[in-house]
Amino acid sequence: MAVVNANYLKLKAGYLFPEISRRVNHFLKDHPDAPLIRLGIGDVTEPLPAACREAMIKAVEEMGDRATFKGYGPEQGYSWLREKIAAHDFQARGCDIDASEIFISDGSKCDTGNILDIFGDSNKIAVTDPVYPVYVDTNVMAGHTGEANDRGEYAGLVYLPITAENNFTATLPSDPVDLVYLCFPNNPTGAVASREHLQAWVDYARTHRAILFFDAAYEAFITDPAIPHSIYEIPGARDCAIEFRSFSKNAGFTGTRCAFTVVPKGLKGYTPSGDAVDLWSLWQRRQSTKFNGVSYIVQRGAEAVYSPEGQTQVRQLVSLYLENARLIRDRLSKAGMAVYGGVNAPYVWVKTPNGMSSWDFFDTLLHTCYVVGTPGAGFGAAGEGYLRLSAFNSQANVIEAMARVVATLG
Repeated sequence: MAVVNANYLKLKAGYLFPEISRRVNHFLKDHPDAPLIRLGIGDVTEPLPAACREAMIKAVEEMGDRATFKGYGPEQGYSWLREKIAAHDFQARGCDIDASEIFISDGSKCDTGNILDIFGDSNKIAVTDPVYPVYVDTNVMAGHTGEANDRGEYAGLVYLPITAENNFTATLPSDPVDLVYLCFPNNPTGAVASREHLQAWVDYARTHRAILFFDAAYEAFITDPAIPHSIYEIPGARDCAIEFRSFSKNAGFTGTRCAFTVVPKGLKGYTPSGDAVDLWSLWQRRQSTKFNGVSYIVQRGAEAVYSPEGQTQVRQLVSLYLENARLIRDRLSKAGMAVYGGVNAPYVWVKTPNGMSSWDFFDTLLHTCYVVGTPGAGFGAAGEGYLRLSAFNSQANVIEAMARVVATLG
Protein backbone atom coordinates (compact mmCIF):
# COMPACT_ATOMS: atom_id res chain seq x y z
CA MET A 1 0.00 0.00 0.00
CA ALA A 2 1.48 3.33 -1.08
CA VAL A 3 0.76 5.79 1.73
CA VAL A 4 0.48 9.48 0.87
CA ASN A 5 1.78 12.43 2.84
CA ALA A 6 -1.40 13.09 4.80
CA ASN A 7 -0.32 16.65 5.53
CA TYR A 8 -1.37 17.54 1.95
CA LEU A 9 -4.91 16.56 2.86
CA LYS A 10 -5.01 19.43 5.37
CA LEU A 11 -4.61 21.97 2.59
CA LYS A 12 -7.62 24.01 1.69
CA ALA A 13 -9.41 23.18 -1.56
CA GLY A 14 -6.91 24.90 -3.83
CA TYR A 15 -3.96 27.25 -3.90
CA LEU A 16 -5.26 30.80 -4.33
CA PHE A 17 -4.01 31.50 -7.84
CA PRO A 18 -5.24 28.25 -9.44
CA GLU A 19 -8.67 29.03 -7.97
CA ILE A 20 -8.56 32.46 -9.60
CA SER A 21 -7.62 30.80 -12.89
CA ARG A 22 -10.50 28.35 -12.52
CA ARG A 23 -13.03 31.16 -12.06
CA VAL A 24 -11.57 33.20 -14.89
CA ASN A 25 -11.56 30.23 -17.27
CA HIS A 26 -15.16 29.43 -16.37
CA PHE A 27 -16.09 33.05 -17.13
CA LEU A 28 -14.22 33.02 -20.45
CA LYS A 29 -15.95 29.82 -21.48
CA ASP A 30 -19.27 31.70 -21.37
CA HIS A 31 -17.79 35.02 -22.58
CA PRO A 32 -14.98 34.11 -24.99
CA ASP A 33 -14.81 37.59 -26.50
CA ALA A 34 -14.67 39.52 -23.20
CA PRO A 35 -11.76 42.03 -23.30
CA LEU A 36 -10.27 40.79 -20.05
CA ILE A 37 -7.59 42.80 -18.24
CA ARG A 38 -5.60 40.83 -15.67
CA LEU A 39 -4.42 42.73 -12.59
CA GLY A 40 -4.51 39.68 -10.38
CA ILE A 41 -1.52 37.35 -10.36
CA GLY A 42 1.71 39.31 -10.03
CA ASP A 43 3.13 38.23 -13.38
CA VAL A 44 5.03 40.79 -15.40
CA THR A 45 4.02 41.71 -18.94
CA GLU A 46 6.93 43.66 -20.45
CA PRO A 47 9.77 42.00 -22.40
CA LEU A 48 13.07 41.04 -20.81
CA PRO A 49 15.60 43.90 -20.79
CA ALA A 50 17.66 44.01 -23.99
CA ALA A 51 20.89 43.62 -22.02
CA CYS A 52 19.62 40.33 -20.54
CA ARG A 53 18.42 39.03 -23.91
CA GLU A 54 21.72 39.83 -25.59
CA ALA A 55 23.69 38.14 -22.81
CA MET A 56 21.51 35.03 -23.04
CA ILE A 57 21.86 34.89 -26.85
CA LYS A 58 25.63 35.06 -26.47
CA ALA A 59 25.46 32.30 -23.84
CA VAL A 60 23.42 30.09 -26.17
CA GLU A 61 26.08 30.53 -28.84
CA GLU A 62 28.74 29.54 -26.30
CA MET A 63 26.79 26.35 -25.64
CA GLY A 64 27.19 25.49 -29.32
CA ASP A 65 30.98 25.46 -29.18
CA ARG A 66 32.90 22.64 -27.50
CA ALA A 67 35.49 25.14 -26.23
CA THR A 68 32.90 27.24 -24.36
CA PHE A 69 30.20 24.65 -23.67
CA LYS A 70 29.03 24.40 -20.05
CA GLY A 71 27.70 21.24 -18.43
CA TYR A 72 26.81 21.00 -14.77
CA GLY A 73 27.51 24.27 -13.04
CA PRO A 74 28.11 24.89 -9.33
CA GLU A 75 24.94 24.23 -7.33
CA GLN A 76 25.46 27.48 -5.43
CA GLY A 77 25.69 29.47 -8.67
CA TYR A 78 28.56 30.83 -10.73
CA SER A 79 30.91 33.05 -8.75
CA TRP A 80 30.79 35.86 -11.34
CA LEU A 81 27.05 36.31 -10.74
CA ARG A 82 27.27 35.98 -6.96
CA GLU A 83 30.07 38.55 -6.83
CA LYS A 84 28.02 41.10 -8.75
CA ILE A 85 25.00 40.52 -6.53
CA ALA A 86 27.10 40.96 -3.41
CA ALA A 87 28.68 44.16 -4.69
CA HIS A 88 25.58 45.85 -6.15
CA ASP A 89 22.74 44.69 -3.91
CA PHE A 90 24.46 44.50 -0.54
CA GLN A 91 27.96 45.95 -0.21
CA ALA A 92 26.89 49.14 -2.04
CA ARG A 93 24.30 49.60 0.73
CA GLY A 94 26.76 48.98 3.52
CA CYS A 95 25.69 45.37 4.09
CA ASP A 96 28.39 42.95 5.20
CA ILE A 97 27.48 40.19 2.73
CA ASP A 98 30.05 38.16 0.82
CA ALA A 99 29.53 36.37 -2.50
CA SER A 100 30.12 33.04 -0.75
CA GLU A 101 26.95 33.64 1.29
CA ILE A 102 24.71 33.91 -1.79
CA PHE A 103 22.94 30.89 -3.29
CA ILE A 104 21.50 31.23 -6.81
CA SER A 105 18.17 29.44 -7.32
CA ASP A 106 15.23 29.20 -9.70
CA GLY A 107 12.85 31.25 -7.55
CA SER A 108 12.35 32.86 -4.17
CA LYS A 109 8.96 31.12 -4.01
CA CYS A 110 10.83 27.81 -4.16
CA ASP A 111 13.42 28.86 -1.61
CA THR A 112 10.94 30.14 0.99
CA GLY A 113 9.43 26.65 0.97
CA ASN A 114 12.64 24.65 0.59
CA ILE A 115 14.32 26.44 3.49
CA LEU A 116 12.13 24.42 5.83
CA ASP A 117 14.19 21.34 4.93
CA ILE A 118 16.96 22.49 7.27
CA PHE A 119 14.70 23.31 10.23
CA GLY A 120 13.08 20.93 12.70
CA ASP A 121 9.44 20.12 13.28
CA SER A 122 9.21 21.60 16.78
CA ASN A 123 9.67 25.26 15.83
CA LYS A 124 6.98 27.77 16.69
CA ILE A 125 6.32 29.58 13.41
CA ALA A 126 4.84 33.05 12.93
CA VAL A 127 3.34 34.46 9.74
CA THR A 128 1.66 37.75 9.03
CA ASP A 129 -2.06 37.82 8.20
CA PRO A 130 -2.70 38.52 5.34
CA VAL A 131 0.23 36.51 4.03
CA TYR A 132 1.75 35.20 0.82
CA PRO A 133 0.09 31.74 0.77
CA VAL A 134 3.30 29.83 0.03
CA TYR A 135 4.63 30.52 3.54
CA VAL A 136 1.62 28.83 5.09
CA ASP A 137 1.02 26.01 2.63
CA THR A 138 4.62 24.78 2.65
CA ASN A 139 4.50 24.52 6.44
CA VAL A 140 1.27 22.55 6.16
CA MET A 141 2.91 20.22 3.64
CA ALA A 142 5.91 19.78 5.96
CA GLY A 143 3.67 18.72 8.84
CA HIS A 144 4.25 21.81 10.97
CA THR A 145 0.55 22.55 11.51
CA GLY A 146 -2.71 21.04 12.60
CA GLU A 147 -6.00 21.38 10.78
CA ALA A 148 -7.45 24.67 9.55
CA ASN A 149 -10.39 26.28 11.34
CA ASP A 150 -13.40 27.94 9.69
CA ARG A 151 -11.36 31.11 9.12
CA GLY A 152 -8.65 29.17 7.32
CA GLU A 153 -6.15 29.52 10.18
CA TYR A 154 -4.00 26.46 10.83
CA ALA A 155 -3.44 25.18 14.32
CA GLY A 156 0.22 25.46 15.28
CA LEU A 157 0.93 28.71 13.42
CA VAL A 158 1.09 32.11 15.11
CA TYR A 159 -0.80 34.68 13.04
CA LEU A 160 0.27 38.31 13.26
CA PRO A 161 -2.51 40.56 11.88
CA ILE A 162 -1.35 43.43 9.67
CA THR A 163 -4.11 45.99 9.32
CA ALA A 164 -4.72 49.63 8.51
CA GLU A 165 -4.62 50.28 12.26
CA ASN A 166 -0.98 49.15 12.53
CA ASN A 167 0.03 50.45 9.07
CA PHE A 168 0.19 46.86 7.84
CA THR A 169 3.36 46.14 9.82
CA ALA A 170 3.15 43.25 12.24
CA THR A 171 3.28 43.72 15.99
CA LEU A 172 5.95 41.66 17.76
CA PRO A 173 4.55 38.39 19.19
CA SER A 174 3.68 38.45 22.89
CA ASP A 175 5.11 34.93 23.27
CA PRO A 176 8.46 33.74 21.88
CA VAL A 177 8.47 32.22 18.39
CA ASP A 178 11.32 30.48 16.54
CA LEU A 179 10.78 31.22 12.84
CA VAL A 180 9.19 34.41 11.47
CA TYR A 181 8.22 35.17 7.87
CA LEU A 182 8.47 38.86 6.96
CA CYS A 183 7.86 40.29 3.47
CA PHE A 184 8.67 43.94 2.74
CA PRO A 185 7.68 45.64 0.52
CA ASN A 186 4.72 43.51 1.47
CA ASN A 187 2.82 41.11 -0.69
CA PRO A 188 -0.17 41.56 -0.71
CA THR A 189 -0.67 44.92 1.04
CA GLY A 190 2.12 46.94 -0.60
CA ALA A 191 3.25 48.23 2.81
CA VAL A 192 6.89 48.93 3.67
CA ALA A 193 8.78 48.60 6.93
CA SER A 194 10.77 51.41 8.47
CA ARG A 195 14.31 50.96 9.72
CA GLU A 196 13.00 51.22 13.29
CA HIS A 197 10.42 48.51 12.72
CA LEU A 198 12.96 46.11 11.24
CA GLN A 199 15.40 46.89 14.06
CA ALA A 200 12.71 45.85 16.55
CA TRP A 201 12.34 42.52 14.74
CA VAL A 202 16.09 41.94 14.65
CA ASP A 203 16.36 42.71 18.36
CA TYR A 204 13.44 40.35 19.07
CA ALA A 205 14.99 37.54 17.01
CA ARG A 206 18.38 37.90 18.67
CA THR A 207 16.81 37.91 22.12
CA HIS A 208 14.83 34.72 21.45
CA ARG A 209 17.41 33.01 19.18
CA ALA A 210 14.81 33.07 16.41
CA ILE A 211 15.38 33.22 12.64
CA LEU A 212 13.75 35.82 10.40
CA PHE A 213 12.86 34.70 6.87
CA PHE A 214 12.99 38.05 5.08
CA ASP A 215 11.40 38.06 1.63
CA ALA A 216 12.69 41.12 -0.27
CA ALA A 217 11.42 40.13 -3.72
CA TYR A 218 10.01 43.63 -4.29
CA GLU A 219 12.86 45.74 -2.93
CA ALA A 220 13.56 47.29 -6.36
CA PHE A 221 10.28 49.21 -6.07
CA ILE A 222 11.37 51.15 -2.99
CA THR A 223 11.77 54.82 -3.89
CA ASP A 224 11.88 56.29 -0.37
CA PRO A 225 15.57 56.56 0.64
CA ALA A 226 14.65 56.10 4.30
CA ILE A 227 13.27 52.58 3.70
CA PRO A 228 15.78 49.69 3.89
CA HIS A 229 16.08 47.43 0.86
CA SER A 230 17.67 44.58 2.80
CA ILE A 231 17.33 43.21 6.31
CA TYR A 232 21.15 43.29 6.44
CA GLU A 233 21.06 47.07 6.52
CA ILE A 234 19.89 46.57 10.11
CA PRO A 235 22.63 46.06 12.75
CA GLY A 236 22.62 42.52 14.09
CA ALA A 237 20.67 40.99 11.19
CA ARG A 238 23.53 38.70 10.19
CA ASP A 239 22.96 36.90 13.50
CA CYS A 240 19.29 36.15 12.90
CA ALA A 241 18.11 36.52 9.28
CA ILE A 242 17.97 34.72 5.95
CA GLU A 243 17.02 36.90 2.97
CA PHE A 244 15.26 35.87 -0.24
CA ARG A 245 15.56 37.90 -3.46
CA SER A 246 14.37 37.48 -7.04
CA PHE A 247 14.96 38.76 -10.58
CA SER A 248 11.30 38.08 -11.41
CA LYS A 249 9.71 41.45 -10.81
CA ASN A 250 12.55 43.91 -11.37
CA ALA A 251 13.96 42.32 -14.55
CA GLY A 252 10.94 40.34 -15.73
CA PHE A 253 12.35 36.86 -15.02
CA THR A 254 9.03 35.29 -13.99
CA GLY A 255 9.25 32.85 -16.91
CA THR A 256 13.04 32.80 -17.08
CA ARG A 257 13.50 31.80 -13.41
CA CYS A 258 16.41 33.16 -11.41
CA ALA A 259 16.60 34.24 -7.79
CA PHE A 260 18.91 33.96 -4.81
CA THR A 261 18.96 33.38 -1.08
CA VAL A 262 21.44 34.85 1.38
CA VAL A 263 22.55 32.72 4.34
CA PRO A 264 25.26 34.50 6.34
CA LYS A 265 28.17 32.39 7.50
CA GLY A 266 28.06 32.15 11.26
CA LEU A 267 24.25 32.20 11.40
CA LYS A 268 23.21 29.51 13.87
CA GLY A 269 20.33 27.16 14.45
CA TYR A 270 20.15 24.74 17.36
CA THR A 271 19.77 21.04 18.02
CA PRO A 272 16.98 19.90 20.37
CA SER A 273 19.60 19.76 23.12
CA GLY A 274 20.63 23.37 22.48
CA ASP A 275 23.89 22.88 20.59
CA ALA A 276 24.61 25.50 17.93
CA VAL A 277 24.66 24.37 14.27
CA ASP A 278 25.90 26.36 11.26
CA LEU A 279 22.93 27.04 8.93
CA TRP A 280 25.08 27.95 5.91
CA SER A 281 26.52 24.45 5.91
CA LEU A 282 23.11 22.83 6.17
CA TRP A 283 21.68 24.90 3.31
CA GLN A 284 24.74 24.25 1.16
CA ARG A 285 24.30 20.52 1.81
CA ARG A 286 20.60 20.69 1.01
CA GLN A 287 21.16 22.56 -2.26
CA SER A 288 24.01 20.37 -3.45
CA THR A 289 21.87 17.28 -2.78
CA LYS A 290 18.47 18.37 -4.11
CA PHE A 291 19.30 21.06 -6.65
CA ASN A 292 21.50 21.08 -9.76
CA GLY A 293 21.68 24.83 -10.12
CA VAL A 294 20.26 27.42 -12.51
CA SER A 295 21.26 27.12 -16.16
CA TYR A 296 24.38 28.89 -17.39
CA ILE A 297 22.30 30.76 -19.98
CA VAL A 298 19.89 32.18 -17.40
CA GLN A 299 22.68 33.15 -15.02
CA ARG A 300 24.40 35.09 -17.80
CA GLY A 301 21.10 36.90 -18.35
CA ALA A 302 20.87 37.71 -14.65
CA GLU A 303 24.47 38.92 -14.61
CA ALA A 304 23.57 41.44 -17.33
CA VAL A 305 21.11 43.08 -14.93
CA TYR A 306 24.17 44.60 -13.24
CA SER A 307 25.69 46.03 -16.40
CA PRO A 308 25.25 49.79 -16.95
CA GLU A 309 22.76 49.08 -19.73
CA GLY A 310 20.95 46.50 -17.64
CA GLN A 311 20.65 48.84 -14.67
CA THR A 312 19.11 51.54 -16.87
CA GLN A 313 16.68 49.12 -18.49
CA VAL A 314 15.61 47.61 -15.16
CA ARG A 315 14.97 51.06 -13.73
CA GLN A 316 12.77 51.81 -16.73
CA LEU A 317 10.74 48.65 -16.12
CA VAL A 318 10.34 49.38 -12.43
CA SER A 319 9.33 52.98 -13.17
CA LEU A 320 6.68 51.80 -15.61
CA TYR A 321 5.09 49.48 -13.06
CA LEU A 322 5.31 52.09 -10.30
CA GLU A 323 3.52 54.60 -12.53
CA ASN A 324 0.83 51.97 -13.09
CA ALA A 325 0.49 51.57 -9.32
CA ARG A 326 0.19 55.35 -8.96
CA LEU A 327 -2.57 55.42 -11.56
CA ILE A 328 -4.49 52.67 -9.76
CA ARG A 329 -4.18 54.47 -6.43
CA ASP A 330 -5.13 57.82 -7.92
CA ARG A 331 -8.18 56.63 -9.86
CA LEU A 332 -9.61 54.53 -7.04
CA SER A 333 -8.93 57.16 -4.36
CA LYS A 334 -10.76 59.78 -6.42
CA ALA A 335 -13.65 57.32 -6.71
CA GLY A 336 -13.90 57.32 -2.91
CA MET A 337 -12.28 53.96 -2.22
CA ALA A 338 -9.81 53.30 0.60
CA VAL A 339 -6.52 52.19 -0.94
CA TYR A 340 -3.14 51.29 0.52
CA GLY A 341 0.29 50.42 -0.86
CA GLY A 342 1.29 51.16 -4.42
CA VAL A 343 3.93 53.78 -3.51
CA ASN A 344 7.05 51.71 -2.83
CA ALA A 345 5.50 48.51 -4.15
CA PRO A 346 3.74 47.21 -7.27
CA TYR A 347 0.61 46.18 -5.37
CA VAL A 348 -2.41 48.24 -4.34
CA TRP A 349 -4.54 46.92 -1.46
CA VAL A 350 -8.14 48.02 -1.92
CA LYS A 351 -10.89 48.01 0.71
CA THR A 352 -14.00 46.43 -0.78
CA PRO A 353 -17.02 48.75 -1.02
CA ASN A 354 -20.14 48.52 1.12
CA GLY A 355 -18.90 45.61 3.22
CA MET A 356 -18.72 43.32 0.19
CA SER A 357 -16.74 40.11 0.66
CA SER A 358 -13.43 39.70 -1.13
CA TRP A 359 -14.61 36.97 -3.48
CA ASP A 360 -17.89 38.81 -4.21
CA PHE A 361 -15.91 41.93 -5.17
CA PHE A 362 -13.60 39.75 -7.28
CA ASP A 363 -16.64 38.31 -9.10
CA THR A 364 -18.17 41.77 -9.53
CA LEU A 365 -15.05 43.14 -11.18
CA LEU A 366 -14.70 40.04 -13.35
CA HIS A 367 -18.28 39.92 -14.55
CA THR A 368 -19.05 43.64 -14.87
CA CYS A 369 -15.66 45.23 -15.61
CA TYR A 370 -13.79 42.32 -17.17
CA VAL A 371 -10.99 43.06 -14.70
CA VAL A 372 -9.20 40.37 -12.66
CA GLY A 373 -7.93 41.17 -9.16
CA THR A 374 -6.93 38.94 -6.25
CA PRO A 375 -9.38 38.53 -3.35
CA GLY A 376 -7.83 39.43 -0.01
CA ALA A 377 -9.41 36.47 1.75
CA GLY A 378 -7.08 34.24 -0.24
CA PHE A 379 -4.17 35.70 1.71
CA GLY A 380 -5.64 34.94 5.12
CA ALA A 381 -8.50 35.79 7.46
CA ALA A 382 -7.33 39.38 7.98
CA GLY A 383 -7.40 39.89 4.22
CA GLU A 384 -11.16 39.51 4.08
CA GLY A 385 -12.77 42.73 2.90
CA TYR A 386 -9.84 43.66 0.64
CA LEU A 387 -8.73 43.04 -2.94
CA ARG A 388 -5.19 43.19 -4.30
CA LEU A 389 -4.59 44.87 -7.65
CA SER A 390 -1.28 44.37 -9.42
CA ALA A 391 0.51 47.06 -11.42
CA PHE A 392 2.08 44.46 -13.70
CA ASN A 393 0.48 45.28 -17.04
CA SER A 394 0.74 47.81 -19.82
CA GLN A 395 -0.12 51.39 -18.93
CA ALA A 396 -2.89 51.42 -21.53
CA ASN A 397 -4.50 48.37 -19.93
CA VAL A 398 -4.24 49.87 -16.45
CA ILE A 399 -5.89 53.10 -17.56
CA GLU A 400 -8.67 51.18 -19.30
CA ALA A 401 -9.19 48.87 -16.32
CA MET A 402 -9.48 51.80 -13.91
CA ALA A 403 -11.95 53.55 -16.20
CA ARG A 404 -14.16 50.44 -16.15
CA VAL A 405 -13.90 49.98 -12.38
CA VAL A 406 -14.60 53.63 -11.59
CA ALA A 407 -17.60 53.64 -13.96
CA THR A 408 -19.00 50.55 -12.24
CA LEU A 409 -18.42 51.89 -8.71
CA GLY A 410 -20.00 55.19 -9.66
